[in-house]
Amino acid sequence: MSDGEQAPSAAPAAEPAVLARLRARFPDAIVGTHAYRGDATAEITPAALVDVCAFLRDDPGLRFDFLADVTAVDYLGSVPRFELVYHLRSIAQGHRVRVKTRVSEESPRVASVTSVWRGANWLERETYDMYGIVFEGHPDLRRIYLYEEFQGYPLRKDYPKEKRQPLVTVRDVAPEQGERTAAREQQRYGRWPD
Repeated sequence: MSDGEQAPSAAPAAEPAVLARLRARFPDAIVGTHAYRGDATAEITPAALVDVCAFLRDDPGLRFDFLADVTAVDYLGSVPRFELVYHLRSIAQGHRVRVKTRVSEESPRVASVTSVWRGANWLERETYDMYGIVFEGHPDLRRIYLYEEFQGYPLRKDYPKEKRQPLVTVRDVAPEQGERTAAREQQRYGRWPD
């Protein structure tokens, strides 16, 4: 090879089948796609989230039957600010895909995918608890880690780390719940010493 010649570049890798199928089925909903080292990612519009997820689960060639995680990324200063990230896995097919969508700071809302995967229930509650993103249509959207009186969302980049939270008092447990708990503990561990 002479000094002026360049080595031929490698041919671009073919787009993964899952991304090609999504692009063909939802051409107006796909904002962008990329794949790097086996990680296929589709960026979609928020309005198409449930339809895209149902397609990924139900299509016989894809069968994404396992929602591994739902989380968010706070891009403080960007518009839209929040990016929701869904990690999907097909146990039967052995492949995975990442689905992303963006929501604004002014209206951090997106449709719940609990109608597609029941396991999204706690994952969406965790994202709500940490970032304040509301999942519309969620069957039980409330805090999962923090107490109800907690103010703010601690994984947002503008959350003040020195913020003092309100103190809460000890809550009374309903008598029947307390009795069930005591009976269950006695059954598991035997009688406690007096």
